[in-house]
Amino acid sequence: MSQRPVSELKGVGPQVAEKLARLQIFSLQDLLFHLPLRYQDRTRVTAIGGLQLGQDAVIEGEVKAADIVMGRRRSLVCRLQDGSGTVTLRFFHFSAAQKQGLAVGTRLRCYGEVRRGSSGLELFHPEYSRLQEGMEAPVEAYLTPIYPVTEGLHQNRLRGLVEQALRLLEQEGGLQEWLPPELLAEHGLMALQDAVLLLHRPPPEVSQQQLLEGQHPAQRRLIFEELLAHQLSLLQLRQRIQALQAHPLQGGETLREALLARLPFSPTAAQRRVLEEIDADLEQPRPMLRLVQGDVGSGKTLVAALAALRSLACGGQVAMMAPTEILAEQHYRTLSDWLQPLGIQVAWLAGKQGVRERREQLALAEQGQAGLVVGTHALFQEEVRFQRLALVIIDEQHRFGVHQRLALKAKGEQDGYQPHQLIMTATPIPRTLAMSAYADLDCSVIDELPPGRTPVETVAIPEERRPEVIDRVRKGCREGRQAYWVCTLVEESEVLQCQAAQATAETLSALLPEFRVGLVHGRMKAAEKAAVMDAFKAGGVQLLVATTVIEVGVDVPNASLMIIENPERLGLAQLHQLRGRVGRGATRSYCVLLYRAPLSQMGRERLGIMRESSDGFVIAEKDLQLRGPGELLGARQTGLVQYRIADLQRDAALLEPVQAAARWLQARGLDNNAGSLIQRWLGAREQYGQA
Repeated sequence: MSQRPVSELKGVGPQVAEKLARLQIFSLQDLLFHLPLRYQDRTRVTAIGGLQLGQDAVIEGEVKAADIVMGRRRSLVCRLQDGSGTVTLRFFHFSAAQKQGLAVGTRLRCYGEVRRGSSGLELFHPEYSRLQEGMEAPVEAYLTPIYPVTEGLHQNRLRGLVEQALRLLEQEGGLQEWLPPELLAEHGLMALQDAVLLLHRPPPEVSQQQLLEGQHPAQRRLIFEELLAHQLSLLQLRQRIQALQAHPLQGGETLREALLARLPFSPTAAQRRVLEEIDADLEQPRPMLRLVQGDVGSGKTLVAALAALRSLACGGQVAMMAPTEILAEQHYRTLSDWLQPLGIQVAWLAGKQGVRERREQLALAEQGQAGLVVGTHALFQEEVRFQRLALVIIDEQHRFGVHQRLALKAKGEQDGYQPHQLIMTATPIPRTLAMSAYADLDCSVIDELPPGRTPVETVAIPEERRPEVIDRVRKGCREGRQAYWVCTLVEESEVLQCQAAQATAETLSALLPEFRVGLVHGRMKAAEKAAVMDAFKAGGVQLLVATTVIEVGVDVPNASLMIIENPERLGLAQLHQLRGRVGRGATRSYCVLLYRAPLSQMGRERLGIMRESSDGFVIAEKDLQLRGPGELLGARQTGLVQYRIADLQRDAALLEPVQAAARWLQARGLDNNAGSLIQRWLGAREQYGQA
């Protein structure tokens, strides 16, 4: 029954089927799992004399008067009376036929919200039905469900279709129970069919508060199963990847020691620990799939370079992909400075290269002369070929679509062997998100900042005090320090952002004529951006005006002041990333959040959190609470968290038992159960996840 198409239901023709498809309802099972948002209690009749303001209630009574009243708006006003009192029914939209149907003496049953009106308590546009004289009409047996609907598909139509599906479920069954009895008992879970029936037809005595909060046992049963299906799909993905072959990579100590001897600093204990975890993976004959999280400035690039040296020592090539040209170029320059003195050629591929330069760089990669190839999205274009790609490093991986990462990985597939993958992010992933969307990855955390980093003091200042902020920039630059001025706009248009940054740069140049003001934005040519960044790094530019393109990868230790305009328009993770551009030297550093009043509640919360905390993981958890997982992962990743019923924040406590249940099913070889659960909840949505 469950996989039968909804078109089998009475009243579902092509037009209704199309509307149901907008709600992702294609089968009877989809319809049964399309749960109510809330419920109305129409199971009891309330005496008119007992009505409370703001209450949703069913009332019965006799029409004592029905008149058209001319006020600011013309309305049809009916006075309805029972033995306990009188209430007004008011209709602003009505027809002549409706007025005739509400003649004096007509008995009505009404449902609506009790509000305060000009004549006391009123029901505005209540639902109503006429009662036959001398006949007792039954009240509803269950709470009335309110479903998510779409244009052209109203509640009554959807309720009727669900009711048809529920009758078939009772007659034929068809919702197969894929959770073994041991699991149901261990976690105290209801039977699936009982849970579905209760959620569509809750009895009057059920706790509406529990239902609203998603805490009713029937909801917990479905949430548990949905989370389990997602978890199993990630475990299966992991199994598929681990069943593949990769070249074991060993050695590289001589190259590593040579690199470390040239650097003016030593790796932290956290960097060494994470590198040991990476080395243990690289030595295996199966592909590494490891996520390295490290707060801004924790030294992920060094870890990536040391991992790359192991691959290079074994004769393998390394590809490193970053989401923006600024970040990719930053990596290219840093890694060239570190590795070329060791005799390792580093190539560079970006979208805006000239034809000749691009051809040269492509040849270096294809012929194997370049051991390391750094680039942006340009890396996974068809013309890019490697001789022996052994390791893929992806920075800020949540910025890339799943298919883009798969395309890069495919370039390393040779003779049945896969490349190892190292994924890095400076956006700390909240634990709840890591346990769900990233369950197929091994995770490492660099939880220690290198010595010499100074905490950044964050202040929020209203726009009216802009002159004070400019004075602060003047004072800092006079003392030999440098500053960033970040422009953000609420519009997504890159053109408008760039225009705003340009106008700000011109204004600041006029107000601070004694200093050189640079400008960087997304529409500049790569060479122009590089020239400005080089000048800023060398100290020739004192103030850098930029859009959020400088969010990641810019490292100028002398920059100790950052002003972020309109910070209320950015998410916490992005604000934290931007703030990470200062505090990279020994000088005391500041971040000024120049906001525009009045702030929304969320805007106030965001700025408050930024002032209070500099811990990326604390900020990430708060960001998850404020914005939800879909926005936090980014538009390209939201397929990972499109839950029908579950909610990662609300249901975080279930994640550990769900993980244990997934491992239990896997250990007992219950592959049919696992596959059926995945099919039920994910359907055709392949969980590429972190493939």
